[in-house]
Amino acid sequence: MSDLREMTVGTGSGLDTADMVLNIGPQHPSTHGVLRLKLTLDGERVTACEPIVGYMHRGAEKLFEVRDYRQIIVLANRHDWLSAFSNELGVALAVERLMGLEVPERATWLRMALAELNRVLNHLMFLGSYPLEIGAITPMFYAFRERETLQAVMEEVSGGRIHYMFNRVGGLKEEVPAGWTGRAREAIGKVRRRMPDIDRLIRANDIFLARTVGVGVLTAEQAAAYGASGPVARASGLDIDLRRDEPYLAYDQLDVPVVTRTAGDCHSRFEVLLDQVYVSLDLAQACLDRVDQIGGPVNVRLPKVVKAPEGHTYAWTENPLGINGYYLVSRGEKTPWRLKLRTASYANVQALATLIPGCLVPDLIAILGSMFFVVGDIDK
Repeated sequence: MSDLREMTVGTGSGLDTADMVLNIGPQHPSTHGVLRLKLTLDGERVTACEPIVGYMHRGAEKLFEVRDYRQIIVLANRHDWLSAFSNELGVALAVERLMGLEVPERATWLRMALAELNRVLNHLMFLGSYPLEIGAITPMFYAFRERETLQAVMEEVSGGRIHYMFNRVGGLKEEVPAGWTGRAREAIGKVRRRMPDIDRLIRANDIFLARTVGVGVLTAEQAAAYGASGPVARASGLDIDLRRDEPYLAYDQLDVPVVTRTAGDCHSRFEVLLDQVYVSLDLAQACLDRVDQIGGPVNVRLPKVVKAPEGHTYAWTENPLGINGYYLVSRGEKTPWRLKLRTASYANVQALATLIPGCLVPDLIAILGSMFFVVGDIDK
């Protein structure tokens, strides 16, 4: 019995304290997928955090290797289910680059319009769910009202509400319905007029400010070290956006405003997301205006079985949550020899190991939600 000693566990002066190891997960704590955080607590303060991923792993990269390029687009839709159009666009761009295909101009501008609408849909989901995670219910209803307005437009053009499957190697699946661009512009106008409802409700809300300002600060140096991108990186002052810096499609013909902040806290990340919605609505409208001036086909006639020539290429795009890249290696067959996926969420969520230690337990969900990740995008 000499090895035993009595210990009082607690916090405060004069008490002999012991750390507690606590698992958050692997249930679904309103984080858009199944995540586990292994926390070490000293009282109510987190001293260490280890994000543990892999609970949703579906082996997407290995599945890519036994699917032809049409089937790969179906799978690529799904790793970030809030950015489906942007995901499939990256695959199509990689294959087109390796094949040396020139996509019709009308298809290029339609792709850009749809990608920007998909970006708004992604951001609206987080603009509604993030306040919900820290106790504000009402913004969710406003965000979903705007989402439904745009979802109707996306559903009309593609037949899908979440997984559009509208990109093809060489362009788009088919021409858009007659009058669709006008209806899309009307939807954009409605959302733009009603966005101040969400803005006024939450941006300067005293309770929301108290929960987010100065909480979970990610410095520019830390963001760069972790390879963070998208709204998370731009909220820390990293002025990076591939649409402006390394333009693809026809983004070089547009003026793409890049929304940034310098504080790097939860509130800055939310503000970047909110302001990006206004920018993307304007970009989508500009693309639709251009589409109406362009005739011609929306795809290239290809053989029934598409085979990319032997070689390798890397195509990256500015997805709603950050940089999304596909490294394609082909041996001249109808399936890739290797298709490596670089997702935005995987890089962004690594920063939790730095952000969470030192915070209080009540701030944990505020920080977690502000990283704007989809777990399928981490586990692939």
